[in-house]
Order: sequence, then structure tokens, then C-alpha cells
Amino acid sequence: MQQDQLRQALRELNGERDCRFIFEGTIEQLIVRNALLIPEEPDGLVKVSDGKKVYILDAGRIMWFEIG
Repeated sequence: MQQDQLRQALRELNGERDCRFIFEGTIEQLIVRNALLIPEEPDGLVKVSDGKKVYILDAGRIMWFEIG
């Protein structure tokens, strides 16, 4: 998956839904409660936030994700 594809897929994240990510090469998962997609910035990175922390996502390592 490319960065722009990931950003498009995460457009539904408006701070009202949780999102769970599973990354390639690990059994760990990242759960972001009340996830909010941060608007694109000059650095081009895909970022989501729970209001307390900012998570930078590597689109090439995401195996799958779930928006709940």
C-alpha cells in the first residue's frame, strides 16, 4: 500500500472511531482510540492521533487495519 492510498482509506477517522493496525513482521498491534487522521503536512507522512499522542504510520509495513 502506498502512503496516498493509506491516507485515502483512513479518511473516515474523525475522532469518533477506533482503529487497529497490524504490521508486517510482528504480532504486535497498535490500537488508536478515538483516532483522528491528521491533515497532510509538508513532510508527506501519514499520521493519526488519539488527542494525546501522534502515531506515524509506515504504509509499506501495514498488513491490515480495522476501523471500528
